[in-house]
Amino acid sequence: MLLNCYQQEFLEAGCDEAGRGCLAGPVFAAAVILPKDFNFEGLNDSKQLSHQQREELRPIIETQALAWAVASCDHEEIDQINILNASFLAMHRAIEKLHTQPQYLVIDGNRFKAFPAIPHSCIIKGDGKYLNIAAASILAKTHRDEYMTNLHVEFPQYNWQQNKGYPTIAHRKAVMEIGLSPFHRKTFNVRDPQLELF
Repeated sequence: MLLNCYQQEFLEAGCDEAGRGCLAGPVFAAAVILPKDFNFEGLNDSKQLSHQQREELRPIIETQALAWAVASCDHEEIDQINILNASFLAMHRAIEKLHTQPQYLVIDGNRFKAFPAIPHSCIIKGDGKYLNIAAASILAKTHRDEYMTNLHVEFPQYNWQQNKGYPTIAHRKAVMEIGLSPFHRKTFNVRDPQLELF
């Protein structure tokens, strides 16, 4: 069972991102502050949930959280500063957008660029340990999925509605046959040498 938060002394926001491993589109991040008594059965790491479960949990999180925010870094920023720094920047943007300022941050993963004046802890696989990080993972994932689904209308040949920009075999083949869209990350290697083995 996931714990509500990492520590009890300070008002805490959980942070996570979605889309780091994609070939196209932005990286999204979310920051979520949950009530101390928040406990919703079924809330878990977004990767452990189905698309439908994530979509059902999103409005529950957004209505019951004390504060939540979602932000992103686009493909051009990712190419300029690299995906790790873009992930940190997207998290910083989400934290800045919170209408309630947290006193402590818990970050999914093992690295983070410190946010000014707010202490933090990095939690490896934190989205499977703490509800506020799990909630952030769901918001980042669902908001990014929605963005890529909308983008699919303009670029249906890459099937972003289904793959959301991740490097599936069909997505990589489409890039090799058609070329890059304006939304692809140019610094990512599409020509995977393993491709012909499948």
